[in-house]
Amino acid sequence: MFPLKDDVPSQTTPFVTIGLITLNVLVFLYQWSLQFPQDPEAVRSAQAFVFEFGVTPCRLTGRCAGAVDFPSPVATIFTSMFVHGGLFHVFGNMLYLWIFGDNVEDTLGHVRFLLFYLAAGVAAAVGQSLVNPASQVPMIGASGAISGVLGAYLILFPHAGVLTVIVFMFFVRLVRVPAVLVLGFWIVVQIINGLVTFGAGILGRAAEGGVAWFAHVGGFLAGIVLLFLMRPRAALRL
Repeated sequence: MFPLKDDVPSQTTPFVTIGLITLNVLVFLYQWSLQFPQDPEAVRSAQAFVFEFGVTPCRLTGRCAGAVDFPSPVATIFTSMFVHGGLFHVFGNMLYLWIFGDNVEDTLGHVRFLLFYLAAGVAAAVGQSLVNPASQVPMIGASGAISGVLGAYLILFPHAGVLTVIVFMFFVRLVRVPAVLVLGFWIVVQIINGLVTFGAGILGRAAEGGVAWFAHVGGFLAGIVLLFLMRPRAALRL
């Protein structure tokens, strides 16, 4: 399932959501520009950008041998939210943020939504680091913070209609699906993939890199908790 838009209109202009999308796109364009001209030095520069501003679990947990001190591991939790691994990575994240972020921002208000977004991203990074504390692979992307937005949206608007592309082999169709099914399916996929990856790691078969599934799960759960802690103006719609 690939969501395209929801049917809940924004009551206010989502300044923070628009700002976050703009900042993510600008950082990605800068990151993309580092790859040119296509030579070994440019490739190393682009890779260094990811390692410098991505959040590396072993740096957070103090298990990296000879880890650099700048930027600080805590700072990279925030910088990593604006670094992406490719065009589809940033496009997918920004699409989800655009579809679901404006309504959560409506509920929380602009300032609280920004704090909520950053806190969910922190929870996601910490959650993934606790699962794999010795990993030397940097985590990048807004997925953890956006997962928090999805968790909050699920609680606030479970019956909202989401225009979704359903693809099954050669079957492609646009269907309006309740948000509870779209987001419920999404989080189940994250949990299953996370458990499979974790199990493979225990058996010594997991490859470094890939998707930080537990960052998604941690961000999603954090979003639900943060929604209640931050006391939205409107009553929760259960």
